[in-house]
Amino acid sequence: NWCHSRKSPSPAMFAGLPELGISNGEDLKETLTNCTEPLKAIDQFQTENGILLPTLQSALPFLDLHGTPRLDFHQSVFDELRDNLTERVAVIAEGKEEDRFGKLEELLEKSFPLVKMPSIQPVVMQVLKHLPKVPEKKLKMVMADKELYKVCGVEVKRQIWQDNQALFGDEVSPLLKQYIVEKEGALFSNELSVLHNFFSPSPKARRQGEVVLKLTQMIGKNVKLYDMVLQFLRTLFLRTRNVHYCTLRAELLMSLHDLDISEICSVDPCHKFTWCLDACIREKFVDVKRARELQGFLDGVKKGQEQVLGDLSMILCDPFACNTLVLSTVRNLQELISQDTLPRESPDLLLLLRMLCLGQGAWDMIDSQVFKEPRLDPEVVTRFLPAMMSVVVDDHTFTVDQRLPGEEKNSPAYPTALPDSFTRYLQENRVACEMGLYFVLHITKQRNKNALQRLLPALVDTHNDMAFGDIFLHLLSGHLTLLSDEFGSQEFCSVIFDRFLLTSFSSKENVHRHALRMLLHLHHKVLPSLMETLVKTLEPPKQSSEPVKELFNQLTEKLEAQKKSPPQPEEAPPSLDLGLHPVTVPTTTPTTTAAL
Repeated sequence: NWCHSRKSPSPAMFAGLPELGISNGEDLKETLTNCTEPLKAIDQFQTENGILLPTLQSALPFLDLHGTPRLDFHQSVFDELRDNLTERVAVIAEGKEEDRFGKLEELLEKSFPLVKMPSIQPVVMQVLKHLPKVPEKKLKMVMADKELYKVCGVEVKRQIWQDNQALFGDEVSPLLKQYIVEKEGALFSNELSVLHNFFSPSPKARRQGEVVLKLTQMIGKNVKLYDMVLQFLRTLFLRTRNVHYCTLRAELLMSLHDLDISEICSVDPCHKFTWCLDACIREKFVDVKRARELQGFLDGVKKGQEQVLGDLSMILCDPFACNTLVLSTVRNLQELISQDTLPRESPDLLLLLRMLCLGQGAWDMIDSQVFKEPRLDPEVVTRFLPAMMSVVVDDHTFTVDQRLPGEEKNSPAYPTALPDSFTRYLQENRVACEMGLYFVLHITKQRNKNALQRLLPALVDTHNDMAFGDIFLHLLSGHLTLLSDEFGSQEFCSVIFDRFLLTSFSSKENVHRHALRMLLHLHHKVLPSLMETLVKTLEPPKQSSEPVKELFNQLTEKLEAQKKSPPQPEEAPPSLDLGLHPVTVPTTTPTTTAAL
């Protein structure tokens, strides 16, 4: 065939031919070296190694008359035969014959010696792909050859990976890193909005992410690989405390659920619980029916199977699950206030707190390997939540009082102090702290400036500095866009910056980034004199990371552009009336902003 080609053949093209009794370039070289009549030798070589079809020999001269090279003819025939054989392999594998895989193994034995021959390699890879169990010897040969390993299908790689955890880990590790980078990138997104934030994408949309789809494809129906990935996620979560690994654990299971991979879903004891919770996350609310289902799963953990609590706690530690549980808790508390009911009298609220407590205790449970539901401090229900409800009642009372005629007013000013039990539990209990943070987000979303100014300074000292975590700061900065006009008040800015963000920005770079993100969007609302001071304060030191420096540069560029061209009047944002209206606090003397 290649005798008619002008290009020199690569030795790899003919690797393995002698094993099958087929002549290769070395045989032709030897023939030409020892012969006396080269043209006759070439003619004989072509006859012996060409297409063994007697009727074809008389037809070939017609191609010569038309100027068609023999190489083109043989190549077209070869391509056609290869494509037909590749299709035939798939048909045999998908058939119902009992010996179908025996036939493929026989074909593999014949073709594998030519696996490095580029023109034959697709056929060999097709056979390997459709064999449910590739002979171990062949797998080792593929694994040992980097080029073969690279081009073989994921179906073959799964069989290699399941007995080579380190190799599988090398393949998965870059994807896990990419996933974390993407999640953290979303938290520091340049977009600042209450409507489009970290929690906006639906669960199904999140599962269409590149990493989740790749991992799902890599796992296929292989339970062993699925278990390996879960172990990687547990280990990384334990090592880093990064809750995004918990999100990936839930997303991966639900991605396999979407594809109806029953081989895995049926053996994962968390499947039905995760499925039910996924529906709640989609609705951003845990209704009574689903709450009962979730409770049934938790109560159904049998003695001797307590280890499943470790996985359930990881799934509940997922920020999307936690977000749903706390939003449902805040909504439940609002209903209790309207019904004059205490938190301890609500079974629905207690169940939400139980799941929240299990999720918040995920790291401790996996670290200690003591698989037992953590006990919620009863005073969270009997003291902290009533204290939080009293803040709401204070706000309602003040609002009503302001609407009364002047002579009937009782309270001259909005309350500023907070109940001791409220601030104490913010500092000492992580479940209480999580609810306190979402309560602040709730009143911010209602544009309740007075309540925000009362509560925000208390968040400087919270359990494990949760108030300075990326998720809370991401949500808070987005929610504050609803109060953008208030940034023109020195008193309001003093609360946001002096008494909260600037208390830790120098020691926590993420706080620095979120403060710059906020100013990047709201700088035109801040008083020029205060903005100048903030810019000096937030100027990053030399050792700061590039993202911080980049944000600061963007801010200074915007401020320069603003000086050159005065800002255009903006349209008012759409009203989000959620039932609690802000009331202006009467003041006698404006509060002096603390030194920055």
